Amino acid sequence: MKKIFAAFFLYLIFIATSQGQTHSLFAYQEAGKAYLLHSVVAKENWYSVGRIYNISPRDLAPFNGLTLEASLKIGQELKIPLTANNFSQNGKKDADETFVPVYHLVEANETMGSISAIYNRVPSVNLERWNRIKKDGIKEGMKLIVGYLKVKSSLSYLANEGVRNSDVAILSSSKPEPVQQKPDPVKPIKAEEKPLEKLPKAEPSNPPSNENAKPIFTRTNSTSNTNRFNGGYFAAEYNDGNNKLNGLAGTFKSTSGWNDGKYYVLINNVPVGTIIKVIAPATQKSVYAKVLGQLPDMKESEGLTIRISNAAASDLGEDEGKFNVVVMY
Repeated sequence: MKKIFAAFFLYLIFIATSQGQTHSLFAYQEAGKAYLLHSVVAKENWYSVGRIYNISPRDLAPFNGLTLEASLKIGQELKIPLTANNFSQNGKKDADETFVPVYHLVEANETMGSISAIYNRVPSVNLERWNRIKKDGIKEGMKLIVGYLKVKSSLSYLANEGVRNSDVAILSSSKPEPVQQKPDPVKPIKAEEKPLEKLPKAEPSNPPSNENAKPIFTRTNSTSNTNRFNGGYFAAEYNDGNNKLNGLAGTFKSTSGWNDGKYYVLINNVPVGTIIKVIAPATQKSVYAKVLGQLPDMKESEGLTIRISNAAASDLGEDEGKFNVVVMY
């Protein structure tokens, strides 16, 4: 059995972690079958979980060795199969679907070829293009895109962190990219291109699509009006809880939150979907954010209690570095 890899994201999206994605979906392998993990939250059932990941409940339940009559429990982990219906490696999707990157966490002695063999023998040129690297650029601990989850844009919250069509490399496995051909230039994501949103005039620029680039980020002084969305989109869904954590926060790059106040976080031991309150003692500001997953098991997460989107950090009046926070849920 293939060793199970460490699981965030989102961004989402981008989730992002050190390579810049908001919500990272990590692939697991068992008996030659790839799947994601989902932690059940309150009020979820087979059908609502299926809608999130674009998978039929009739396929989801048997994959977990259960029937549709079995009730789901809070905190229960479900395996989400990656199938031809919800997983794309050829750039094809329906018009009402959004792509969300799926990652493989590179282990020691793995190569582009060995990883390709695990994931449907996806051409190495696709892996190079999606991750903007060459074969010799692969390293242990690297997050490597191995395909894209296809989710229904109107049914799944993961669509908020999906990638833009222009940023997805559409490669045919039967027609590999010529060696002399240069990768398409990386184009920045322009806020005005985001559909169905009325953008405020004085918004910070969205981060560029280049995953290795740092976000375009301007520190907001703690005396200014940083809480543009009164704590964020999820403020009304927050329920006061008895749990309180004090610790160090890190950030990740996200296109979400800048224009809609939708803030996301990665934190261990808190169910996915939970709305939490994050307070920055240094600025006495707070935001409300939704948990997308656990902290990724990598060096950049060492010593951190939580990672929040850079849009949320901006509204807290903090920079993109590490800073102290109080977490309540």
